[in-house]
Amino acid sequence: MKLSSNAKKAVLIGVLCSISYFAVYIARNILSVVTPQLLSENVFSESFVGKISSLYFIFYAFGQLINGMIGEKIKAVYMISFGLLLAGVSNIAFSFLTGYKYVALVAYAMTGFFLAMIYGPMTKVVAENTEPVHAERCSLGYTFASFFGSPAAGALAAIFAWKGVFAVGSGALWAMAAVIFISFTALEKKGVIQYNRYKREKKQGAGVKALFEHKIVKFSCVAALTGVVRTSVVFWLPTYLTQYLGYAEKTSAGIFSAATLVISLTAFITLFIYERLKRNRDLTVLLMFSLSTVFFTALYFVKIPVLNIGLIVLAIMSSNGAATILWSVYCPSLRDTGMVSSATGFLDFLSYMAAALSNVLFADAVTGIGWKNLILVWLGIVVLGVLIALPYDKFRKRAVEIGSDETTETESKEISPNEQQVS
Repeated sequence: MKLSSNAKKAVLIGVLCSISYFAVYIARNILSVVTPQLLSENVFSESFVGKISSLYFIFYAFGQLINGMIGEKIKAVYMISFGLLLAGVSNIAFSFLTGYKYVALVAYAMTGFFLAMIYGPMTKVVAENTEPVHAERCSLGYTFASFFGSPAAGALAAIFAWKGVFAVGSGALWAMAAVIFISFTALEKKGVIQYNRYKREKKQGAGVKALFEHKIVKFSCVAALTGVVRTSVVFWLPTYLTQYLGYAEKTSAGIFSAATLVISLTAFITLFIYERLKRNRDLTVLLMFSLSTVFFTALYFVKIPVLNIGLIVLAIMSSNGAATILWSVYCPSLRDTGMVSSATGFLDFLSYMAAALSNVLFADAVTGIGWKNLILVWLGIVVLGVLIALPYDKFRKRAVEIGSDETTETESKEISPNEQQVS
């Protein structure tokens, strides 16, 4: 089948964004997969790893908020390429500064800030330079890349010592920085990539009003809840496998890699379900949170390692399905507001602030309440997702319709027989 020119453009932009985002998520998952090594070698304690990851998420979150707004003004080619370059520098610096704990803490936090220069501008480029259906496919591509970064990082941890994993991750970031800068510059000259094609209304408050009309409040809650599962729960998965299920460190790294490889398929499975549900994004989100609730409930009662791993993978996949709709369908749909980058940055900010808070709590909870009770906390998070995803607007609309019908019926009964005859 021959592709149209618009489709070819979308494929080209989508592939570049997906590969660069793959490098981002390799780097993002390194600390998670090497944590068992860091603990066994007494480089850091569990508590300090929790602090590192939480500060990273906080910097990443505020970076998304700040860089999302900056991304409305500065070309994506500069935001993305320099973000990748600087993240690679701070990422490898961290591995050489572990002897200076708090300096290393700041270095890793800066990795988060620099990586936050990428997603908002990238989504803006896709939304403004491709057709809506192509934008969804492109966003799906780098959503898949983000999930696939976890097993790739796990594979590196199974092969290299932890410092080697940081070196490879930084190398991938630098390589993609060069690719993006060269490729985007060439595409700009050819007119394939153009900036600021959709302007927000100048009327004061018009952009914010448009976001409310696009259910920004509901999807802000989805961003926060799925951020906890896709970021914080996945972060602690290697340690969960080691401490709760009793696997050796290298075995845990291998299982993590295989598990997250399966999780990376979430984006495509979710799209298939979304299409079967007649592209009803609200219903898809509700279904995904409901399935996650079922699997986390079963996880609490099943300790058999193989079944337990299967259940936690399915629980994470289901929650990630709601996240897929958020990032791959909802965010690109905001292009008419002229606020794609800033709105996406804001949603990512909420996602990672929730992850930062939960990471601190989870680190303490492991020693405080134990893994089994922590599963109940995870269950509570997705149950809250179900409540948020319920179609309240449809309930309200139906209630109004029923009220209107009852009023009409009452009014008709109040008309006297004589009045009816006159009518």
